[in-house]
Amino acid sequence: MNLTPDTNIDKLLAQYPFLQDFLPQVSEKFKALKNPVMRKTVGKVATIGNAAMIGGIEVDVLLSKIATEIQKHAGEDKPVPEKADGGAAASPTSGDRQEKLKEIIRDLHNGQSPDVLKERFKSVIQGVSAPEVAKMEQALIREGMPAEEIKRLCDVHVEIFKDAFEEQDRLDPPPGHPIHTFMKENRAVEDIMSQLSITIGLLGHPVNQEDFAEHRHTLDSLMERLGEINIHYLRKENQLFPMLEAHHFMGPSQVMWSIHDDIRAELKRAKEAFTESRPEQVVVSLKSAIQAIRDMIYKEEHILFPTSLDMLSEEEWIKVKSGEADIGFAWVVPDVGWPQKVGKVGETAFASSPVMGKDADGLLGLKTGRMTLDQVNLMLTHLPVDLTFVDANDRVAFYSEGPARIFPRSPAVIGREVRNCHPPKSVHIVNKILDAFKSGDEDTAAFWIQLGGRFIYIRYFAVRDDTGYYRGTLEVSQDLTEIRKLEGESRLLDWN
Repeated sequence: MNLTPDTNIDKLLAQYPFLQDFLPQVSEKFKALKNPVMRKTVGKVATIGNAAMIGGIEVDVLLSKIATEIQKHAGEDKPVPEKADGGAAASPTSGDRQEKLKEIIRDLHNGQSPDVLKERFKSVIQGVSAPEVAKMEQALIREGMPAEEIKRLCDVHVEIFKDAFEEQDRLDPPPGHPIHTFMKENRAVEDIMSQLSITIGLLGHPVNQEDFAEHRHTLDSLMERLGEINIHYLRKENQLFPMLEAHHFMGPSQVMWSIHDDIRAELKRAKEAFTESRPEQVVVSLKSAIQAIRDMIYKEEHILFPTSLDMLSEEEWIKVKSGEADIGFAWVVPDVGWPQKVGKVGETAFASSPVMGKDADGLLGLKTGRMTLDQVNLMLTHLPVDLTFVDANDRVAFYSEGPARIFPRSPAVIGREVRNCHPPKSVHIVNKILDAFKSGDEDTAAFWIQLGGRFIYIRYFAVRDDTGYYRGTLEVSQDLTEIRKLEGESRLLDWN
């Protein structure tokens, strides 16, 4: 095996396994090579050039260190490429390749033919990796190219790089890993889209109304199932993208989220046309959505997922997995397996919530976040509702002090027995609600009244801990006068 910047890491470690312990000594960032997930995924397509870029090391220096280690342990002399004119190694480094990739995209942006650029790509760059393409697009965004422009060019990017991607092995994450679940969902939606395409073909060209009526039920069922793609995208947007953004990698969330919304809009148009019995529009919208979803699957599995595996640590992946069930899954159930770490019976290596109380930074550890006490107070006083909390001993413990309270409150009410906060004629209703909440017979109670020409909605909620034990009652009062007037939709910001 020759040592060049294009030498495959997986094949190198397979032939010289002792390098797995040596490389982390060169750079801490190479510790990921000991992670079986990384070895099975990114390691299969990454090169020494990629590794040098990740480790922040000159590629010729890394090649020299590897050659020395191989000679030391295996007794083999491995020549490395000589530098050209005292500069970079003769084979292109990741930095060189990155610049060439960016030049291709800039030329594409300036209107050059994709076919010409594709041939140029083949002639000047070999063995390009998906993470490099993702980092290139991120660099273009940093340099000022709008994310919307990147989105417009994204399909052509993939077409130009597709041949290179096809040479790479398919990702093989372990069962239970978030990427494994995402890919499992992709296989499920591919099956649904195939069935939809067959059904669309049965409608005729142009669409025949009788055939549409005959296959209407099947079409409706398949459209409903396809709509679950929204859950797949919600997990990407709320679990995976935040982790990438923490590494200042904003490209996927800026570009892909916009494409997700385009797909959602197309599926909504198809559903509306179906309801209105406009089969031609149903077919047009469904074909558009299906093509966009197929393209997104390609971008996920050849760019986003390899880049994510390259960038995120195992601890970060555990955080991604910890919140998945809160959002849900589309069509599939995650496999059992990853992560292998287990604690007590019934506990996994990840927790669904942070430790409650103040942390070292003085932030309050809430169940789904961390905030200062000042932030909590500001949030509560800016809610468009009035809140009052009565503790388990039936005493007022808190009320929100917003700019326009519906019912007057003053600090003197804190600690007051809640029955004394109501007129005698309504105390029996207060008792009935509290008794039902404490017994577990009821969880909510609601009233609505007219007050000074406003429509006021008042709700009471039993507050229980994770064991179901009653901890108090929350009163929520809201002025619905303006809300009840709303009709249709308002998707644009209008501050005039």
